[in-house]
Amino acid sequence: MKTELVAPLRLALVRQKWLGEKVLERCLSIGEVEVARVIAPSADDRLGVAAIRHRISLHLADRQVTPAHLPYNVDLIVCAHAHAYVTRPARQAARLGAIGYHPSLLPLYRGKDAIEQAIAAGQRVTGGTVYELDDGYDTGRELDQDWCFIRPDDTPTELWRRELGPMGLKLLGHRIRGLALRSYRASFSRREGVVS
Repeated sequence: MKTELVAPLRLALVRQKWLGEKVLERCLSIGEVEVARVIAPSADDRLGVAAIRHRISLHLADRQVTPAHLPYNVDLIVCAHAHAYVTRPARQAARLGAIGYHPSLLPLYRGKDAIEQAIAAGQRVTGGTVYELDDGYDTGRELDQDWCFIRPDDTPTELWRRELGPMGLKLLGHRIRGLALRSYRASFSRREGVVS
């Protein structure tokens, strides 16, 4: 009896810097995930360099991600530290849509300066959110959240490095792995004629 391989969850990973690079590494460690394309602002960004090092297709996009940036037959768009807008046609082209990480407990503190806003407001607690991307900025349905304390002397950079960046990696990794395993099981069940 020949065992048929099930297709992995095909991702397009969008954006930049430390979080983008670390999410790429996490995805590569999940056997049921294929990073089919990286979309970064430049080839010398940390995520761009990592894509080249791992021989993953790299497309450059600065402000907007369109279907032209996506690989064929993509399942999910994952935005990690993304300041580019993922258009509706791009989100619709991905079988499972698009998710992103935002460093606040959405719906609080939307936008690029969410960490600064939380500190300036005197908050003692903040967190991070994985959410579904929609037509707005940081307005989609919240999927996963975690929280952390803000220390009295925290700067936005310190809070990001100590808590919110690693939290984003954990939350996105958990969500991607869960989607990949559910996708894997559903494909296996359909092949065996079991309705799930």
